[in-house]
Amino acid sequence: MGSVETLAAPQIRRRPLHAEVIDRLRDLIVQGALAPGARLNERVLCARFGISRTPLREAIKLLATEGLVELLPHRGAIVSALQPERLAETLAVMGALESLAGELACRHSSEAQVNEIRALHYEMLAHHARGDLGAYFKYNQQIHLKLVEAAGNAVLLHTYRQLNANVRRARYMANLSKERWDQAVAEHEEILAAFAARDAERLKRLLREHLASKLASVLGALGARAAA
Repeated sequence: MGSVETLAAPQIRRRPLHAEVIDRLRDLIVQGALAPGARLNERVLCARFGISRTPLREAIKLLATEGLVELLPHRGAIVSALQPERLAETLAVMGALESLAGELACRHSSEAQVNEIRALHYEMLAHHARGDLGAYFKYNQQIHLKLVEAAGNAVLLHTYRQLNANVRRARYMANLSKERWDQAVAEHEEILAAFAARDAERLKRLLREHLASKLASVLGALGARAAA
C-alpha cells in the first residue's frame, strides 16, 4: 500500500468565497427571489450567507457588470429592472450568435461533444419531469454554452458569454409558464436531433426560433405585470 505522499489523487479545488457568493446571489435574482427594484441590504445578505461585507461587495460589483444589479451613488445597490427594448435588442444579437454557433458546431464538433450535450439534455429532461425549474435551468444553460463551445471559435464564445450574462434572468422567466416550459423542452428535442444529424440549416433556424419564442414569452409577462 502506498504512502500518503505517493498516492496519486487530484487536488481538492476550493472556489474563492466571492465566486460562491456571486452564484448564490445571481440565482436569487435570476429566479425572482430578489425582485426588480429590491434593495440589496448588505447586513441581511451577509447574515444570510454567513460572510463578511468584502466578498459580498465584490459579488455585487460583478453582477452590476452583468446587468442584474444597479449601483446607486451613496445609496447602495438594487436589483435592476428588465428593459423590454434592450432585451429585444440583446436577444436579436444572441439569436445571430447562436445561429452561427450552430452552423460551426455542425461542421467542427466531435462525436464526443454531441454525446456530452445529449447527456446534459437527458439530465435536463429529468428535472423537467420533476418540475424543478432551478435545476432544469442550470442544465439548459450548460447545453447552450456547450453548443457554442463546440463551434470552436474563441471570439464567438467570449462574446456569447458576455451577452448571455445580461439575459440570463429573461431566459429563466421565459419558462415560468408551464405551457412555455413544455414547448421549450420540445424545441430542445428538435435542436438536439438537428445537431446530432449535423443539419446546419435546420439547427440555425431552430436556434433562432427558440430565442424568438423566449423573447415573446418574456415580453408578454412584462406587459402583463405593467398592466396589473
